[in-house]
Amino acid sequence: MEVESRSERDTVELGRSLGRQAKPGQVFTLTGDLGTGKTVFTKGMAEGLGITETVSSPTFTIVQVYEEGRLPFYHFDVYRIGDVEEMDEIGFEEYIYGEGVSLIEWADLIREILPAHYTEIRIEKDLEKGFDYRRIQICEY
Repeated sequence: MEVESRSERDTVELGRSLGRQAKPGQVFTLTGDLGTGKTVFTKGMAEGLGITETVSSPTFTIVQVYEEGRLPFYHFDVYRIGDVEEMDEIGFEEYIYGEGVSLIEWADLIREILPAHYTEIRIEKDLEKGFDYRRIQICEY
């Protein structure tokens, strides 16, 4: 599926919609260049899960856990990991095979340890269509 976002609001709403539909144990991967709106999308997903806490990118902690919504939300940012073995140290499998919803930014860096089934969300800019334009592709694996 492909969605066109013409504003930050559109991107938040798409995340919100997917968060409302998310099921226990569901894993989402989120890829896109710096500045494409990954954190904006993530904030929307958290809202869709009923999380009112401020959501920020866990760049230096690798995972941020939010438990106040209808399901626990595990937000990973693996941009700075040096080796996939670091993911074992934080209990990666316990999160992604648990009862919460996992969202993994920069997931292409740990592709070899992703579960067999996940939803990939790829966000791309197209400046020819405008500064705020984003093409968002959603694929099930």
